[in-house]
Amino acid sequence: MAITGSGSLATILFLFMFQAALLQGAAQDPDGFQNLVTDNVSVVEGEMAIISCRVKNNDESVIQLLNPNRQTIYFRNMRPLKDARFQLVNFSDNELRVSLSNVSLSDEGRYVCQLYTDPPQEAYADITVLIPPGNPIIEARDEVLSEGNETEMTCTAMSSKPAATIKWMKGDKELPGKPKVELTYDKMYTVTSRLTFTVSKEDDGVPVACIVDHPAVKDFQAQIYLEVQYKPEVKIMVEFPQGLTREGENLELTCQAKGKPQPQRVNWVKVDDDVPSHAVITGADLYIENLNKSYNGTYRCVASNTVGESFDDYILYVYDAPTTTPIPTTATTTSTTITTTISFPEANQDTAPSTEPAAHDSRAGEGAPRTVDHAVIGGVVAVVVFAMLCLLIVLGRYFARHKGTYFTHEAKGADDAADADTAIINAEGGHTNSDEKKEYYI
Repeated sequence: MAITGSGSLATILFLFMFQAALLQGAAQDPDGFQNLVTDNVSVVEGEMAIISCRVKNNDESVIQLLNPNRQTIYFRNMRPLKDARFQLVNFSDNELRVSLSNVSLSDEGRYVCQLYTDPPQEAYADITVLIPPGNPIIEARDEVLSEGNETEMTCTAMSSKPAATIKWMKGDKELPGKPKVELTYDKMYTVTSRLTFTVSKEDDGVPVACIVDHPAVKDFQAQIYLEVQYKPEVKIMVEFPQGLTREGENLELTCQAKGKPQPQRVNWVKVDDDVPSHAVITGADLYIENLNKSYNGTYRCVASNTVGESFDDYILYVYDAPTTTPIPTTATTTSTTITTTISFPEANQDTAPSTEPAAHDSRAGEGAPRTVDHAVIGGVVAVVVFAMLCLLIVLGRYFARHKGTYFTHEAKGADDAADADTAIINAEGGHTNSDEKKEYYI
C-alpha cells in the first residue's frame, strides 16, 4: 500500500485497525441493515469506469474505496494509491464517486466500498471489462460458382470478451450457421461460424454478410458478393408477321439468349428435318420468305456457354392465303306481326369453309376452329319464331270460340227461375222435356 508524503504511521495503523474492526463487525452482524450501496460496472477496454459508493442515511460516517487487492484507493477525499488514473469525481456526506480512466483487463475485479459504522459495512462493485472482437473475416471456398452447386463460407471473430455471436444474411434472408467457440490462453474467445448453402442464378451479385454481435459493438460486419454462373435463358421473338402466318408471306424470328458467361454462339435448327434451303440465318435472326405449307414444323434456337445448353421452340403452321368474302343475297319474309331478313350465300359459290383461327393462334399443332355463317343462323331463328307466332294466333282463335259457346249454354234455364234450385232444374232438363208439357185444344 502506497502512502502520500503527508501520511503518517498513525494513519496506516488506523486503516489496519479499521479493516480488522470491519471484518469483525460484519461477522457479528451479517444480517444487519445495509446503509451502503453501490453498482456493478461494465466498461469497454480503454474507456472510463465510474465507481459510486452511496450512503442512504447520512450519519457522518467515513467512506473509503478499496481495489480488488484490498488497497485503499480513496479515504474520504484523499487518494493514498499512486495511480493517477483514479480521480475524485464527487465527495459528500452521502457519496464517494471515483473515475478510472483507460481501463485495461487487469483492472477487472471486485472493488469494495467501506463505511465506518458500528458495526462497519461493506458494499461490492464488480467491474467487468469488455473487449470487442477484431474485424470479422469471411473466407469462401469458391470464388466463382455455378448454379445448383453447394458452397461453404466461414466467418471468424477473434479475441473478444465475452464470446461474440455471429449470424449470416444473404440479401434480406437470414441463413443458419454452425458456430464454434474457443477459449484462448489469455482468457479471450474466438468464435468461428460455418455456413453451407446451394446457389441459384438469382444469387448472382447478391451480398452475403457476416454480422457480429457483442456487448462492446453492434452490427459489426463483413460481406462478400456472390458470383454465380448459369446456363443461357433462351426466348424466341416473332418480328414478322404480327398475326397469322399465311402462304406467300415472310417470317422473321429473333432468338434472345442471356447467360453468364454470355453465350458466344446461337444456332437455328429444325426438329426432325432440315431448315429450308433458302432460309437466311444471320447471327440470332432467322428469315424465311414466301412461306408455304411444306415449311410447317418446329424451329429451335439453341444457345450454350461453359455452364450448359438451353433452347426454345417455335412451331410454324402456315395457313391458306386470305380469300375474297362473297356478296350475300337477301330473302325477305313478311307477316302482319314480324318482318325477318334471312341471308344466304351464293348457290353457285364453289368455296370451302374458312379454317382461319383467331389472330393469337400463330403456332402449328393448335386446332383451327371453323368460322360460323351468322346469316344462316339468323335465318333459321327467324323461321322458327315466325312459326311459333302463327301457332299462337291459331290457338288463340280456337279457345276464344269455345269459350263463347260455353257461356250461351250456361245461361239457358236460369233467366226465368225464381231461385237457385229452380235454375238448376231448368238447366238440367227443362229444355229436353218441353215438348211433353205442350197442351192441345180441340
